Order: sequence, then C-alpha cells, then structure tokens
Amino acid sequence: MRFGGILKAARQRAGLSQEELAHRLNINQSDVSKFENDKKVPDVLTFIQWIQQTSAQEVMVAFLYGMDGMSMIQNLLPMIGGFISWI
Repeated sequence: MRFGGILKAARQRAGLSQEELAHRLNINQSDVSKFENDKKVPDVLTFIQWIQQTSAQEVMVAFLYGMDGMSMIQNLLPMIGGFISWI
C-alpha cells in the first residue's frame, strides 16, 4: 500500500484541496503533492498535523499497526455488528 495514497484519501475525505491543507500545515502546495505521490515522506510532526487537520486519527492507528484500509474494515465490522446485535 502506498503511504501517499493514504494521505491523499484523508485529505479528500476531509474535503480539502491541496492548497487549503498546505495553508493549514504551513507548507507549500507542491510539498502536499509530493507527499501524496510518494515523492517525499513527511516528517513526524507534519504527519501528525496532517492527520489532525483531516480528522483521520483512525488512519494513524491503522498505519502504526500496519493495516491497510480493507484489513481495518474487515477487522472492525464483525465487532461493530456484534455490538449492534447486543443492543
């Protein structure tokens, strides 16, 4: 799985353009593009700010545990379904 794709999906899900996110992160729009296209890796502070600005904390958790989006959904759906059935 591409790391840049995760960052791009988080930004798009938040409804932000590259320019808007760059402004919020105090970086250049070209850096946002490079991160999303896997041409540059963000430092830890930029990654954390990116996740905060896009409200994608679950992305950070999944990334830290080495899970891709599909694995996360497959692991969480049974738990959510069981919880809803219990209620």
